[in-house]
Amino acid sequence: MTTIDYSVWDHIEVSDDEDEIHPNIDTPSLFRWRHQARVERMEVFMKKGEELEKSLMESRRKLAEAQRRVQELVSASTPEAKADLAKAQEEEKQLKKQERSWEKKLQEHRIEEKKMPWNVDTLSKEGFSKSVVNVKPEKEEETEEEKEEKHKTFVEKYEKQIKHFGMLRRWDDSQKYLSDYPHLVCEETANYLVIMCIDLEVEEKHALMEQVAHQTIVMQFILELSKSLKVDPRGCFRQFFAKIKTADQQYQDAFNDELESFKERVRGRAKIRIEKALKEYEEEERQKRMGPGGLDPVEVYESLPAEMQKCFDDKDIQMLQDAISRMDPTEAKHHMKRCIESGLWVPNRFRSLTPSSRSSKARLCVLGLISRYSQVNEDLQYYR
Repeated sequence: MTTIDYSVWDHIEVSDDEDEIHPNIDTPSLFRWRHQARVERMEVFMKKGEELEKSLMESRRKLAEAQRRVQELVSASTPEAKADLAKAQEEEKQLKKQERSWEKKLQEHRIEEKKMPWNVDTLSKEGFSKSVVNVKPEKEEETEEEKEEKHKTFVEKYEKQIKHFGMLRRWDDSQKYLSDYPHLVCEETANYLVIMCIDLEVEEKHALMEQVAHQTIVMQFILELSKSLKVDPRGCFRQFFAKIKTADQQYQDAFNDELESFKERVRGRAKIRIEKALKEYEEEERQKRMGPGGLDPVEVYESLPAEMQKCFDDKDIQMLQDAISRMDPTEAKHHMKRCIESGLWVPNRFRSLTPSSRSSKARLCVLGLISRYSQVNEDLQYYR
């Protein structure tokens, strides 16, 4: 039969031991003083142990340095090195003695600690302290590439449904449609409707843009409501419609103000897009009509003196030759060089032709340039 050793409980020091206490002494105060005195003794004892460990570690560090110096001086052969070696070996011997002394003191301290009586502060120790709270983990913010891919996938799947929602007007129709297709209540739908509004404004479909803009703000208001309530937008869109249909004038005004502000932003964005497209178109056309010398014939034509411009307008080579003869030779050479580099004038093309055929060919060449220039201007005026 196994026996239980209860001797460990023979020496337990407790502040509220049931000793007989004189009636004139305040018992709670006495227990408090005893506990305080015991805690102070424990702190002094623990501090002593920490100092012993620190001293032992310092002694070992010094001993390691001394042993390293001895190793360095062992191979030396000079008298000075031998004297240093003897000194280092003596220092090593003393440090080893100190190390043993600190180890003995620390061992005695640990034995004394084991002999100390138990008390309410040492009877038990905290095994672990941990609190677990179920917290919804925060979603990692999506990268721009992930957002773009998510939007693309969503639009490819539900583009037809989004466009249908964008064409609705009545509150009840919109609510019923979102009840049938709740997956549309999301950020991707709102983003697609914004782009759709800009596209319609660029195409000058202003009334249709205003219709889709209304549904865009409906979706944005639902998303804002879900953020304020901290719920999924699919679970609160009915609350929005219930609120907007019975809203006071202030809430209705806020909706209308946001709608008008949004339409202005759409118009501004569409204007920027058109201007950018026009610039790209102008640059593309300019690159197409570049001459062999890298100059734009339109720009060169506009930089010519009025007399030379009239020659090209009338398609008269003789008039052009007369005009050049009356000009300063340096200036005439400059203008003709630019005409050749821009392709506005091709001198070698007419050498093998008769005067009449030269004039006819020149007229055709110049007419083609002028006609193309006029068409570009007409197109640009139309877009503007």
